[in-house]
Amino acid sequence: MIVRNGNVASSFRDPSGSLFFQGGSIYRRVDFRYKENYDHSINSGLYKTLVDSGLLVPHDDVGADHDKTHGAYKVLKPELIPFISYPYEWCFSQLKDAALTTLKIQKKALRFGMTLKDSSAYNVQFLKGQPIFIDSLSFEKYREGQPWVAYRQFCQHFLAPLALMSYDDVRLSQLFRVYIDGIPLDLASSLLPSRTQFRFSLLSHIHLHAKSQKYFGDKTVNTSGHKMTRRGLLGLIGSLESAVEKLKWQPRDGEWTDYYESTNYSPEALRQKKQLVAEFLDKTNPKMVWDLGANTGLFSRIASDRGIQTIAFDIDPAAVEKNYRECRLKEEANILPLLLDLTNPSPDIGWQNQERMSILKRGPADTVLALALIHHLAISNNLPFEKIADFFSKICHWLLIEFVPKSDSQVQRLLSSREDIFPDYTQQFFESQFGEYFTIEGSSKIKDSQRTLYLMQKR
Repeated sequence: MIVRNGNVASSFRDPSGSLFFQGGSIYRRVDFRYKENYDHSINSGLYKTLVDSGLLVPHDDVGADHDKTHGAYKVLKPELIPFISYPYEWCFSQLKDAALTTLKIQKKALRFGMTLKDSSAYNVQFLKGQPIFIDSLSFEKYREGQPWVAYRQFCQHFLAPLALMSYDDVRLSQLFRVYIDGIPLDLASSLLPSRTQFRFSLLSHIHLHAKSQKYFGDKTVNTSGHKMTRRGLLGLIGSLESAVEKLKWQPRDGEWTDYYESTNYSPEALRQKKQLVAEFLDKTNPKMVWDLGANTGLFSRIASDRGIQTIAFDIDPAAVEKNYRECRLKEEANILPLLLDLTNPSPDIGWQNQERMSILKRGPADTVLALALIHHLAISNNLPFEKIADFFSKICHWLLIEFVPKSDSQVQRLLSSREDIFPDYTQQFFESQFGEYFTIEGSSKIKDSQRTLYLMQKR
């Protein structure tokens, strides 16, 4: 990710402080208005407990003098997350794990006399394979009788999208790209099947919650008489925890999840392809790899086994889900599976289109893997080689790409249901178009196939 000096655009909403980059590192400015809450989080032991539990990103206090222009109370230097991801790029289990992590943090905070003042899904990232909270200014001192002010946000950011993914369609997580502050509860209530009203947790936290919002939306409400005891608050958190735990989504085998079982690769061809990928990775020696069309992560693991931070992108929610579950099962710390449609990648969204970064702004990666991908982009999506090469040149320094000719059975399958309008889909034209953006540093034919693997360096 390119890191530029200056304020982080997404942090302007927080009145307690802000984020800024300086000299390739990220810093968190703590304003004086947050002094009491910050000191309590440190002195009570909450910060240490959360960091020791792997629930909160650690930071160093580098002193207020580090930020001479804003007169901050503190300046913190948190551990840098290698790759920032967003909820609309997560699979079902990633969002579920992020939700449970948020509730676990809230319960721990209460034991130290604090509470979360917000529960945005964007406050969670994935580090070394685990969800981790990144906003150390999201805590405030708990006052007896105080309701959980982050309750609605939790329902909109976690419970509603998880319920929609579980009961309706897993692709409804993409509503996050439209509703940046979580899915409106009235919308979620209208989309959920009627049988969810017989699930008490969903009835109370989504359906009745949505009706309450609608009823009181244009009314002045005196909240002074609405008290919630600590026991009642813990009961609310427990109810949300139970609701999230019960939501399930089981990926089915499909076109992409069983790709390597149904492909035309012979065992020898697959073995050689793995070997070539390993050799090319050793040559480029990257710190960050993006595996585009990663499927369930077969080749991503060749990179991650070398200690390389690997982002495994795929368009199929089932493939990303299976990949994430395997990472979690094997405790693989170097792979981050994410959803991505290359023909409609994550854009800049939010206020002034600056709060959430596009994929392009989170690059470039040192090396991109584009294996068994070019024919899907060029034939299934009618993308010219020049457009594909131009895009790849913007997101990487090195490119490991596989050319799949028309004679390949997988390409023939794509062409079986449509007219062949691709006279330029040839290996010679592929090399010439990519040669405008990259130098070809090496190529190898894959045994028992007609495919060729190329190693290219950006010009």
